[in-house]
Amino acid sequence: MNRQTETGNDQAGIKVLLVDDDRKFCRLVQEHLNSMGYMVTVAHTGSEGLEMAASGNYQAIILDIMMPGMDGFEVLRRLRRTSDIPVLMLTALGEETDRIVGLEMGADDYVPKTFSIRELLARLRAVIRRHVKSEDQKRQSTTGDTLTVGDLRINLSSHAVQLGEQDICLTSFEFDLLLSLARSAGCVLTRDQLLNAVAGRDYEVFDRSVDVHISSLRKKLGDDPRNPVYIRTIRSTGYMLQAPGGGQV
Repeated sequence: MNRQTETGNDQAGIKVLLVDDDRKFCRLVQEHLNSMGYMVTVAHTGSEGLEMAASGNYQAIILDIMMPGMDGFEVLRRLRRTSDIPVLMLTALGEETDRIVGLEMGADDYVPKTFSIRELLARLRAVIRRHVKSEDQKRQSTTGDTLTVGDLRINLSSHAVQLGEQDICLTSFEFDLLLSLARSAGCVLTRDQLLNAVAGRDYEVFDRSVDVHISSLRKKLGDDPRNPVYIRTIRSTGYMLQAPGGGQV
């Protein structure tokens, strides 16, 4: 992990739970984040992390996948039964399968364990900000405000998504990503446009993360990337949402 200087106090007082069995790694991360104003608590086992998550008022969880006993996937699965707290998964370098599985199970984002402190801060800020924005939108939206693309229905007030009669469970990132695509149905959006709409400037240097979220979103919609029904890949440009048969709404 490379240390880089970061300034700003927008994260002052934010409580973060770090769950990882590597004690030396935890001390380094805790030191970095505390110096940025975060209040970081550490758990070294999955079961301990679950107990602390249930009893503490945390704004985000940083969760390692590879832990003895209860691994990060099981922790995430149990956590998502009762909580939508933002979860940032720590994955081994190059383990795309772990990233996809984590996103499908409800992780908000991932970061490889070789991250720089700048990347960790950017992703942590983004998942927290996105969660706060999502909660604000839920409170401000009016009931019945629904966007429809083909047989895909997106309720802006409850953040419920339905495909036909089937309920689709999405993470906050996936919901915002789908909503951005739906609001521009039939039009191509670049990765930069999607990231700016969904996550803000902090994510601009990590634009390939969109591809991972799109892959997870497609699976939940039952979309085959080789012959997509809803989300089309526009080569070298970005993505476009369409209704089955090429219609828009």
